[in-house]
Amino acid sequence: MRQKKGYRQALLIADLGFGDAGKGTMTDYLTRQTEAHTIVRYNGGPQAAHNVVTSAGQHHTFAQFGSGMLLPWTRTLLTNSMLINPLNMLKEARHLATLDIPNALARTQIAQQALIITPFQKTLNRLRELARGADRHGSCGEGIGECMADSLTYGQDILHAGDLYDRMSIRRKLTFIKDSKRAELDRLRPLLPALPAVQQECAIFSDKNCIEDCIDIYHHFASCVDIIDEKVIQNICNREGTLIFEGAQGVLLDEDFAFAPYSTWSHTTFANADAFLQTYNYEGEITRFGLLRAYATRHGAGPLPSEDPILTHTLPEAHNSWNDWQHSFRAGYFDLIAARYACRVIGKLDYLAITHLDRLPLFPACKITTAYRHTGHTDDLSGYFEHSDNRITGIQVHRPANLPHQEQLTRKLMACTPEYQILPKESNRANTQAAYLACIEAQLGIPVGLISTGPDERHKTCTPALHAS
Repeated sequence: MRQKKGYRQALLIADLGFGDAGKGTMTDYLTRQTEAHTIVRYNGGPQAAHNVVTSAGQHHTFAQFGSGMLLPWTRTLLTNSMLINPLNMLKEARHLATLDIPNALARTQIAQQALIITPFQKTLNRLRELARGADRHGSCGEGIGECMADSLTYGQDILHAGDLYDRMSIRRKLTFIKDSKRAELDRLRPLLPALPAVQQECAIFSDKNCIEDCIDIYHHFASCVDIIDEKVIQNICNREGTLIFEGAQGVLLDEDFAFAPYSTWSHTTFANADAFLQTYNYEGEITRFGLLRAYATRHGAGPLPSEDPILTHTLPEAHNSWNDWQHSFRAGYFDLIAARYACRVIGKLDYLAITHLDRLPLFPACKITTAYRHTGHTDDLSGYFEHSDNRITGIQVHRPANLPHQEQLTRKLMACTPEYQILPKESNRANTQAAYLACIEAQLGIPVGLISTGPDERHKTCTPALHAS
């Protein structure tokens, strides 16, 4: 996939599921194949967990750096639509240094208007989730939603990357955020359970050193990275070579089209990437990849219509396990209904990328979810689904985005069970895989351009469809 001199291309990567489809490992592979000069992170923030394992034995979980940063020629650009936690990023840089990547921060460029997540916003995020008790939304507990809500409410009064050079600006904005979050905590207190975790989280508001410590850390962070203006970003876009746009989370978690309230405060489609390319008048070739696992997964609460506890038990995750905030990692069979919905939401896709194909032989049965059966009243399914009586064959996309509609959709999905197409398990593993991919390709109407059959770059393959382009 290396291109001739003077050629410019942008490769856009988005996860078509609930996240965890392999954005990190595919970004690493494409960086190697194209010698991409910049990885552009265009949504999300420190909640990302993009695992890259290399044939040399390196392993890093990328959260805020671009997942091509194990390669020395690559830089990271964090756009205005990213949310950044400098404390987390400094910690991530220290781990990269143990992998002989000592200069990750120096190779990172951050747009001035990128939002900074503060400890007070992270704390309120966690306390709200604790207050929900059994009705948790599946938050990662990193303050993403809290910071985004503050941005919508307070605008420039909250902290942005461009503020980090000036100690007075940091102090003024941190004090404002602390006071705002303390007032919100006072309103939340009656709903909080009597748990040690609540006391631990609340302690930050009585920590007299927190603001001064943050000022020191943020100011140091600003000296380590390159906080850039529009002109520098334009120059990056004008460079010859490859830009890789690495998304976070998944389309089925999108703030507008996910199954609310189990969603994120971020556009997980290509909306931010497209806006970026239009803003800077990008004239190179653009290729859009939609990533899917060979089976459905979800980390945290919310609908997963094809969920199968036996499959969850059969396919343990090396890098995804129970945690205090999202709780369980769940698995189900490949869901054509959900995948088709994600494709409709995201719009134009040039290729699919299918990962985790090496796990196909472990499936108790080789099957794909082709429909849902709704177990409740069927009179009100129209407007939400394509269906015949209680058999659902598609999810309708509601535009413009409408939160009450998405909440109703969620309730209806919770009353759905999967219907499967069973594929024969061939004696030859390659034939089974080929039949599986052919079924997905035919049903979604999009060619498979990339496949992954293992953890590192040796297990990634460009298909004939991509080679022919």
